[in-house]
Amino acid sequence: MTTLAQGAQEQPATVLAVGPHTVQPPVVLAPMAGITNAPFRTLCREFSGGKGLFVSEMITTRALVERNEKTMQLVHFDETEKPRSIQLYGVDPVTVGKAVRMIAEEGLADHIDLNFGCPVPKVTRKGGGSALPYKRPLLRAILREAVTGAGDLPVTMKMRKGIDDDHITFLDAGRIAVEEGVTAIALHGRTAAQHYGGTADWDAIARLKEHVPEIPVLGNGDIWSADDALRMVRETGCDGVVVGRGCLGRPWLFADLVAAFEGREDRVRPTLRVVADAMVRHATLLGEWIGDESRGVIDFRKHVAWYLKGFAVGSEMRKRLAITSSLAELRAGLDELDLDQDWPDGADGPRGRTSGNNRVVLPDGWLKDPYDCAGISEEAELDTSGG
Repeated sequence: MTTLAQGAQEQPATVLAVGPHTVQPPVVLAPMAGITNAPFRTLCREFSGGKGLFVSEMITTRALVERNEKTMQLVHFDETEKPRSIQLYGVDPVTVGKAVRMIAEEGLADHIDLNFGCPVPKVTRKGGGSALPYKRPLLRAILREAVTGAGDLPVTMKMRKGIDDDHITFLDAGRIAVEEGVTAIALHGRTAAQHYGGTADWDAIARLKEHVPEIPVLGNGDIWSADDALRMVRETGCDGVVVGRGCLGRPWLFADLVAAFEGREDRVRPTLRVVADAMVRHATLLGEWIGDESRGVIDFRKHVAWYLKGFAVGSEMRKRLAITSSLAELRAGLDELDLDQDWPDGADGPRGRTSGNNRVVLPDGWLKDPYDCAGISEEAELDTSGG
């Protein structure tokens, strides 16, 4: 079932170049820990008709270099994924360089994205993620190692505005990225302290675009619908969009994004029956990927509330569906619902984490001097991937 959206034809189709790769429309699935694994990427690609760029979960450079078993599974791509996109997290330039060269030499991916945006404490307390761009020389060293080691592979980066309102870094980081040969930058319009709370600052995206006209800038934050994406491009002048929480329980958002950027007015507004079928397919793909149906359904549990948001489903049934352990149990529970329900009003709003105004956990003395990088070494690397 589709409905018409006002103003969908105002934005002309655009093309994003990521090195040799053409991304049309300029739509990117944001890396999300525990979410953007191969099964979810498959679902999103199916709805998009294969259009767009779909990035893996965060891969830690130390775990990759050490060939951690879980990490090696996470960097496995379906043969239909073109281009193959890996997001790397690292704090030590040497380890990052080793990981990037490994990817390039072994042909593990076609595109490398570097994570400088993660705000979670286990990452920032080691100086990684959204904490790292504050140390300008360290950021430059990591980018230089990555771009050099990547050879012909394009290297991009994703970042936030800064650590907090008193420690804004995105303009300096953007200039360093250009100078070191980064292909494109994605900016989440929040600080690390905001986490996912409040409203994303799209003006910052516009400022970055003006500051680094040499390379594409992508906007991220508060894109809950295809029309939000068009509005972001119009208001900021950014070259494309990165969608994270907006697609939780909504893999068909990528069909809407393709339609919107191609100037079409159709939007996917599925009945609950169509949503239920997507839920079962998602859980099935997870089981096939993990190699165990029960583990796949258990991993799927976190998605249930996102898929069902807005539909008339009682609290007891929601709880029941969120503790299923087999595909048959999941399907049976869904079949008890009124599957003829139309897409509910207000179902496109925020999903996922919304907390904000958090104290950012940082290494001791991190903020004393943005140019003092003493004490940062490979010991600060995380040893597991996926966030």
